[in-house]
Amino acid sequence: MDVEIRTPSRIYSGQTAIREDKHKIVNVGQMSNISSATFADSKPHYQILNGLRGIAALIVIGYHIFEAFATSPADQQFNHGYLAVDFFFILSGFVIGYAYDDRWKSMETRNFITRRLIRLQPMVITGAVLGAITFFMQGSEKWDGTPVAPLLVMFALLLHIFLIPAVPGTGAEVRGNGEMYPLNGPSWSLFFEYIGNLLYAFFLRRLSTRALATLVALAGVGLASFAIGNLSGFGHLGVGWTLADYNLLGGFLRLLFAFSAGLLLSRVFKPVHITGAFWKCSLVIVVLLSMPYIGNGNSPWINGIYDAVCTIAIFPMLVYLGASGKITGKFTVGMCKFLGDISYPLYMVHYPFMYLFYSFVWKKELTFAQTWPFAFILLFGNILVAYLCLKMIDEPARKYLTKRFLQIKKDGH
Repeated sequence: MDVEIRTPSRIYSGQTAIREDKHKIVNVGQMSNISSATFADSKPHYQILNGLRGIAALIVIGYHIFEAFATSPADQQFNHGYLAVDFFFILSGFVIGYAYDDRWKSMETRNFITRRLIRLQPMVITGAVLGAITFFMQGSEKWDGTPVAPLLVMFALLLHIFLIPAVPGTGAEVRGNGEMYPLNGPSWSLFFEYIGNLLYAFFLRRLSTRALATLVALAGVGLASFAIGNLSGFGHLGVGWTLADYNLLGGFLRLLFAFSAGLLLSRVFKPVHITGAFWKCSLVIVVLLSMPYIGNGNSPWINGIYDAVCTIAIFPMLVYLGASGKITGKFTVGMCKFLGDISYPLYMVHYPFMYLFYSFVWKKELTFAQTWPFAFILLFGNILVAYLCLKMIDEPARKYLTKRFLQIKKDGH
């Protein structure tokens, strides 16, 4: 979910850092302004891609807020917000390839897995703990009002910490709506993120570029067939969050195509000239993820085509353009850095508070017009919580774990 790569003085993918004087590097483009979460062995970040990840994360918040008021797919104000996960997976494949493809002669698989655990797991655990706390605040009961024993909540928390999914209908599935991770629903995408990382470590990195392109094409056909054929049963591609029905297959197809496509992009990437890449790509992302539901209940395949086109064609192009762009203004640099820094914590800690919001809205049968002040507080409150989690939990934990479990030479290599 983030770029962790080595030295800022090298040239990567044709992107040259131009040294203006001995104190400062200017016009590094998308790789300027190293994130505050970067460690000593990190390559420069693609700051525009970080910013785009933050934009998509904000859309996810809006999508989840309006879930409280949606009675059908057509009701959603940010209707295609679920596609942000596919965009995240493509970004992940791209930056993992950029970060690690040239390291394997000196890096063991165990070291790679340790790095990814350090990068991802602190926020997985934080989100799970927040989910348990808010579940108790909500009354420790399922959505249908059935009380849940505290011991079962603790069991669900233990499974969640180790990303072991809950089987629908079992005691660990404490919320009663089939979620893999009922204490913090979005953790399902981290389940697949880890699968993608393991596939990369043991299999994908060994493929030739031609073989990887073939895999991407086959996975794209499978994903398009799944979306257009409405195997989800929902009329859209928002699958993977439960073990029920075809969700596991759908989630895996989403991951396999998007992660592999991002990895392929990192191998063939040759930057093109584009101005204002961050703002242009951000606008496209907002429009695509906010697009109203296309078609109706009798023709879900139309919306399936839209989902497939976004995921298979448009999102990879946006990542390519974002990686090609350069940041020139201080405001854009600051915006991309802030959005990139908070994007992962925001995604991982916002949903426990959504559960409280849903309970409040549904029990009182409220409309958005009646609750919009709470929705705004929820939005900006989650941004604040994400920033606090970044500074007080995520960065300190990662620095400690890096020092404790990774051997880093003084020269940063």
